[in-house]
Amino acid sequence: MVTILYPPSSFHTSLVIIHCGSKNKRSRKQRRQKQQQISRNRITTFSSYPKSSPTPLLTNQKAFPKTKLQALDSIIQDLESSVQNGITVQTETFASLLETCYQLKAVEHGIKLHRLIPTNLLRKNKGISSKLLRLYATFGLIDEAHQVFDQMSNRAAFAFPWNSLISGYAELGEYEDAIALYFQMEEERVEPDQFTFPRVLKACAGLGLIRVGEKVHLDAVRFGFGFDGFVLNALVDMYAKCGDIVKARTVFDRIGNKDLISYNSMLTGYIHHGLFVEAFDIFRGMILNGFDPDPVAISSILANASLLRIGAQVHGWVLRRGVEWDLCIANSLIVVYSKDGKLDQACWLFDHMPQKDVVSWNSIIHAHSKDHEALIYFEQMERDGVLPDHITFVSLLSACAHLGSVKDGERLFSVMVEKYGISPRVEHYACMVNLYGRAGLIDEAYSMIVEKMEFEASPVVWGALLYACYLHGNVCMGETAAQKLFELEPDNEHNFELLIKIYGNAGRLDDVERVERMLVDRGLEF
Repeated sequence: MVTILYPPSSFHTSLVIIHCGSKNKRSRKQRRQKQQQISRNRITTFSSYPKSSPTPLLTNQKAFPKTKLQALDSIIQDLESSVQNGITVQTETFASLLETCYQLKAVEHGIKLHRLIPTNLLRKNKGISSKLLRLYATFGLIDEAHQVFDQMSNRAAFAFPWNSLISGYAELGEYEDAIALYFQMEEERVEPDQFTFPRVLKACAGLGLIRVGEKVHLDAVRFGFGFDGFVLNALVDMYAKCGDIVKARTVFDRIGNKDLISYNSMLTGYIHHGLFVEAFDIFRGMILNGFDPDPVAISSILANASLLRIGAQVHGWVLRRGVEWDLCIANSLIVVYSKDGKLDQACWLFDHMPQKDVVSWNSIIHAHSKDHEALIYFEQMERDGVLPDHITFVSLLSACAHLGSVKDGERLFSVMVEKYGISPRVEHYACMVNLYGRAGLIDEAYSMIVEKMEFEASPVVWGALLYACYLHGNVCMGETAAQKLFELEPDNEHNFELLIKIYGNAGRLDDVERVERMLVDRGLEF
């Protein structure tokens, strides 16, 4: 049998190889060996050539990476050149770049872009004007935002520009303007959407205007957003901040799919109203429903954990979640353990914190506000270069008062004013009066009130003087302090009781009876 193999047509050859059965097995083996030898020789030949160098143009060309802001800056520069050369820029380009400015928080680039947008286009094109307005309003340029808003020819067509401006005012704390815009929407018959109501409700909460908030609530229901999650969360926050915690809870229970914002709003509302048991129930509900409370919520619970005896439980949960070194949480844990008298644990936490702020130092100094360690921690605080604040010195002066260390107290008061430029507040003066009073320096305490204070003394200050008079049996000065307190706090029976004790210790029984009658006449219990 004869087999004829034709080479591929792409080969420029007419060679025909004829294989004749088994007769040519040896010749095939020889040819294969020869081909392999030729192949090896070619490889050796190629490898003996000098190694080629890469083309400099391709490999030595360095890339110049740009940040997104740098790229945006280059594009706007190109646009500026184009506009100067009379080239018309497409509307879509302006819209896209304004969106980019918003995403990158590049308000300065937005201002440059604003200068390039033709006035007529900005006035007529609601998409471009709305994006520019949102950019300005979001980043605090509320006057510029309102100017763009006033120039819009068709702003009544949709709620977006109104929402942006209302939000801008609310974020700046200009709540009256935010609410006024909402009512202007109503007058111009602009239909609100689900994003309008949370912004207005925030303004109502900021001013405590529960009647306006209730009206907005009715509007939300009327426009079909009564069960919208964002709106319901805002309603919980509004009612809680306006003082109606019962209605806040009613709305909270109505939320079908509660999220972290829902729980946080209800939690902070309960804490603000001093309802710590209910707050902890909400906290527990968050965890059971798979939500991790944020550091602020955890800190709020921890701040009142000693009242509920739950500090260790919350700390255990914090440890399991691995967030014990969050600065806010760690600071609160120091307070929890110091309130429970567990100073060793408070100190251990403080010493092992990976970072500390002034609150951390204030917490540990306050934890030792009845012993000398407070002063040692303050010295360490200064060595670490942390600037103290007015709270720091309240704890320090209180420690000096408990220690009876008048010289240290006077020195620290001077350091506060002269070195750190902190103006004394009523709390500092009260601490100084307490410091002098506990040491029996009643005249110095009185002098601090009438000669050195730059404002009227509060009941706290006069109360410190009255207590010092009780401790040291100073009847004359005690009568002066008590008389001031009767004027400032006519219904505080504690002041009357202290004066009665001062008279009793001095054997002035007639005066004791007189003050007791005063108590009865004012309807106070003794």
